[in-house]
Amino acid sequence: MASETGAKRGLQSAARKRASSRHVEDPAPAAAPVPGAFGRGPRRPPARARRRRPPIASVNPATGEMVKVFEPHSERETATRVARAAEAFAAYRRVPFAERARMMRRVADILDEERAAFGRLITTEMGKPLNAAVGEVAKCAWVCRHYAEHAESLLADERVDAGAGESFVRYQPLGPILAVMPWNFPFWQVFRFAAPALMAGNVVLLKHAANVPQCGLAIEHVFTAAGSVEGVFTTLLLTSDQVGRLLDDDRVVAATLTGSEGAGSAVAGRAGAQVKKTVLELGGSDPFVVLPSADLEAAVSAAVEARTVNNGQSCIAAKRFVVAEPAADEFERRFVDAMAGLTVGDPLDPSTEIGPLATADTRDRLEDQVRRTVEAGARVLTGGRRLDRPGFYYAPTVLTDVPAGSPAHREELFGPVATLFRARDAEDALRIANDTRFGLGASIWTREAAERDRFVDGLESGLVFVNGIVASDPRLPFGGVKRSGYGRELGVWGLREFVNIKTVRIAAGAPEPDGRTVE
Repeated sequence: MASETGAKRGLQSAARKRASSRHVEDPAPAAAPVPGAFGRGPRRPPARARRRRPPIASVNPATGEMVKVFEPHSERETATRVARAAEAFAAYRRVPFAERARMMRRVADILDEERAAFGRLITTEMGKPLNAAVGEVAKCAWVCRHYAEHAESLLADERVDAGAGESFVRYQPLGPILAVMPWNFPFWQVFRFAAPALMAGNVVLLKHAANVPQCGLAIEHVFTAAGSVEGVFTTLLLTSDQVGRLLDDDRVVAATLTGSEGAGSAVAGRAGAQVKKTVLELGGSDPFVVLPSADLEAAVSAAVEARTVNNGQSCIAAKRFVVAEPAADEFERRFVDAMAGLTVGDPLDPSTEIGPLATADTRDRLEDQVRRTVEAGARVLTGGRRLDRPGFYYAPTVLTDVPAGSPAHREELFGPVATLFRARDAEDALRIANDTRFGLGASIWTREAAERDRFVDGLESGLVFVNGIVASDPRLPFGGVKRSGYGRELGVWGLREFVNIKTVRIAAGAPEPDGRTVE
């Protein structure tokens, strides 16, 4: 409790001192009928904005039962929160790294202390097995501690030898950043962006997925309990049609989105019209390539885990299993047996390996993709159906003979459905692996150094894991190419995505720079 109180007092004190001596951007006027916090003065909202929006509902995917309902924030409420974030940034950007780090470590402590409760909340809202949900919360604590320890050194001024005089690079925060986040990792996706963004001196506006409102509010509460000044981290309960106006807001300086290809394209287009920086982490159809030299037992075990992690709802889950002859028959037999033997059930039950899909729409879309793929000529080796029980369950499924152009060939399958492809040799396997518009992650299984090097160089993806499952790590950059998005999260690369990389050149004989590294 002492650390929590001290962090809060220090952040608030620093914010007050700095705000008193510097211009703070005025919050939006409170003029009726709507405050002008969207950058262009008071005005009435369009008729469609005045209509009542549908509520934001938390539904238990294991039962289909409504858990809790929230009203979306009104335009007035949203305006107030945006203005508060802009005001908070003016002070928070000058809070020393040491105080930011104390707050971030307290966030990590709270996550560790409450990981069981937060894990249960995640499972109740989106359906992943409880042990995985608790592990997700623990990983969030890790990323907070990582940036608390390393952000200051990674953002310190960098001297550059550029001839006569002094030259250096300074990293400064940008401002309020909109984070549009998905439901599949409702804590991790937020923290892997928020921890570096906040340590860099930015403030965060979170628009979380509509089916995990309680997770979004819980995360805001964690930052508040850790001593964060009001406005530094803000959760906005919004529907998708409200995001565009936030991107138009002059105070919102940048945006990051993790989600579908369509959502990313829409956000990038709207932000681009305002010349605002975006980072997009979109879909994936990751290949899992098994070559003849691979340890087949290890590859099969990893393949099952890679396809079913998070009930199969992960951008970096392996989805296309490309096996080179002569290993294909044996791999298929073992893989199908293992997928068919998985335990599907209540995600709160410790014995459950596969829980429900997160929403009815997710289950229905997956069911439709499989049906159309089979109608196009694919064969079902196991599964291929929804389960006849309450909730949004779909059987672990393996498809083979998937025709080119079918949904399972060209689209991302978000659920426990694997597709098997046979390759003649390593070069054919590489061709099949790259035959997708996505380029997020890839996994290659081999014992041959030459094969490893060929695939590391030739795979069209942002991440390549050799003899391992693709995963994110706070120390390494994360992101994709092609239609999987652009920009990077995590590592030093993610930390520097949302900063002004300022070049400073001081002519010979000029006063020395003071070496400030706070901003």
